[in-house]
Amino acid sequence: KEAQKEPLLFDDLPPASSTDSGSGGPLLFDDLPPASSGDSGDVISVEKTVKRCLLDTFKHTDEEFLKQASSQKPAWKDGSTATCVLAVDNILYIANLGDSRAILCRYNEESQRHAALSLSKEHNPTQYEERMRIQKAGGNVRDGRVLGVLEVSRSIGDGQYKRCGVTSVPDIRRCQLTPNDRFILLACDGLFKVFTPEEAVNFILSCLEDEKIQTREGKSAVDARYEAACNRLANKAVQRGSADNVTVMVVRIGH
Repeated sequence: KEAQKEPLLFDDLPPASSTDSGSGGPLLFDDLPPASSGDSGDVISVEKTVKRCLLDTFKHTDEEFLKQASSQKPAWKDGSTATCVLAVDNILYIANLGDSRAILCRYNEESQRHAALSLSKEHNPTQYEERMRIQKAGGNVRDGRVLGVLEVSRSIGDGQYKRCGVTSVPDIRRCQLTPNDRFILLACDGLFKVFTPEEAVNFILSCLEDEKIQTREGKSAVDARYEAACNRLANKAVQRGSADNVTVMVVRIGH
């Protein structure tokens, strides 16, 4: 196709025409509906702008955190993973670094089941490209960790490891929403150490079907169920023995 001659700015996820749990060809620029009215050139311009904004935001956040960390006495040595989902019309742009994750719940009409689609890419030092970058910078990977200590190869902060190849540059992907998409789960690795993505999605779905969940004044029944799903899922992860941070966010997709 003519569209295949265009450069790809993103690691693309299954297009809207995909109805199964993960198949579908690459989503090219000419396959995308315009983010604003105009020709395909406008679409490409929007794509480039979105990518640049996400890259700049992660870079600025890292720089500001490191600046504040170094001003403390003693200096902070903390760091964080990050996962960001930006919706532009019916297109999701997902930027992440580290091992926090974004999962899309999509209904499969053929199997009549909900699938858990990974929207993000985890970064750990054992992956070939990550390890090569770390080694090229003079660092090393021991016991699956940077210098035998840091479990992720990309992060915000962690200033003492930046000279060893740990970077704040995120991976950026995009996904076209479909009428079968129900919600997005964003959570840190504390959840996924004790829940698979499929288990987490099914747990949330069971909460959304619980009619016994009470609503509070000023909150709709649907919002109350999503809020309860977040709380229950995080609590369940702790009950299952997760000793790491457990942060859970569920974003409802309206149609």
